Amino acid sequence: MIGKTASSAIAGLAVLGMVSETAAGGRAVECYEQVNRPAVYETVYENVLVSPAGQQVESVPAIYGTRERVVQITPARVGYEIVPAITRTIYRTVKVDDGGYSWEWRVINGRKVLCKVRHKARYQRVAETVVVQPERQRRVVSPAEYESVAEEVLVQPEQRRIVNFPATYQTVARRVLVREGSSRWRQVRIPRHCRF
Repeated sequence: MIGKTASSAIAGLAVLGMVSETAAGGRAVECYEQVNRPAVYETVYENVLVSPAGQQVESVPAIYGTRERVVQITPARVGYEIVPAITRTIYRTVKVDDGGYSWEWRVINGRKVLCKVRHKARYQRVAETVVVQPERQRRVVSPAEYESVAEEVLVQPEQRRIVNFPATYQTVARRVLVREGSSRWRQVRIPRHCRF
């Protein structure tokens, strides 16, 4: 760095001396030009950590389903009922009067006479209800009654599990300085026709 500063200073003095001579009508003996060398950079790619590795607890809720089930809603029963008697109506002729004799006053040939009158027996048709089968008690069995009901059942209980996730990286580009820029003075050859 000290050498660079010293060479810059010398070159500056040389230029000043040259300018003063030229301005004074002198002849240029040597000329120098400043040459700049730019800094050199390079792109470097590197992986950087975006997020570290870790663990996470996940909860999986329980799963429920529906199941059909047959349940008894009424048990079997035994009861008794009265079966009424079976009857039938029949008709028959019955004697309601035996007939016989009675005395009656009659008028025969203009004279009132007492006559013995013979009467026939009298019959009448009457209805009569007869029992064909008497009243009885009958045993009645009522079967049990069932019904299908839907009920909720647990298919899979709630679960907890640990999930591991890896670290994530990202490739980033970075410019790095390979060589610093520099400045130096380089002698310039002056053609004869350009010399003062």
